Amino acid sequence: MKADGRVVRRTALIFVAAAVLLPSVSHAQGNTDAWQWRASVYGWFPGIKGETQFPSGAGGPSINVDADTLIENLKMAFMGSLEARQGRWGGLADWFYADVGDSKAGTRDFSIQGQQLSVGTTANLSLDAKTNILTLAGTYSWIDRNEYSTSVVFGARMLNMDQTLDWAFAGTGPLGVARSGRAEVSATNWDAIVGMRGRARFGDELRWFVPYHFDIGAGNSDLTWQAIVGLGYSFSWGDVGVAWRYLDYEFKSSERLQSITFNGFAAGVSFKF
Repeated sequence: MKADGRVVRRTALIFVAAAVLLPSVSHAQGNTDAWQWRASVYGWFPGIKGETQFPSGAGGPSINVDADTLIENLKMAFMGSLEARQGRWGGLADWFYADVGDSKAGTRDFSIQGQQLSVGTTANLSLDAKTNILTLAGTYSWIDRNEYSTSVVFGARMLNMDQTLDWAFAGTGPLGVARSGRAEVSATNWDAIVGMRGRARFGDELRWFVPYHFDIGAGNSDLTWQAIVGLGYSFSWGDVGVAWRYLDYEFKSSERLQSITFNGFAAGVSFKF
């Protein structure tokens, strides 16, 4: 009942956000009908925190691992987005891919079925995590002025994550778990999202701007939300900027992935055409 109540409260929060945002759209005014495009390439270097329950095989207990205690090295990454707008309506696609991983020798930074290890037991652990995050959304320009602009965002976000854990115990080893092995956990979650995004402009010729974005949603996940704020400068051909981006997922209690958070600095360049 406690978990059900939490889901009800989160679902209600999402509907409240939608109820606040959507009626405001009726105050929008007309705009140009010419298509406007913006393509962006950026680097996002988040710290990753989360917990995963890896099956140890043969019906044995789960190995609980916190991602932030193991993952330190970025192996490969790509980030990009494409936006289109005609009049008040528009759309965006944002894709983030990262392959991160690392290993630790003689560590006790894990647990078995949520229980700490016995004295004298350590392990060599190697964790690899491949992540795809795809956001597909429509936008509606609510406010569009020289000094600031705000749009309503509505759409879906997909998280695909594949994690692989290799382990080798030293010492007596925990009961019911092989002394060495490999386990894989995969998940693909689609969630509906609603939010707001825009920018506030200032300075000479209003070339400086503060971009902002917030969205919240649920679906396959218990709850997901994202917040972005930054600082940028506009040129005739496009923009350059930096930002802080925070993306959080809370998964259903039955899932192997329990939670995951991406939190860190981003920098990029966008081109208008």
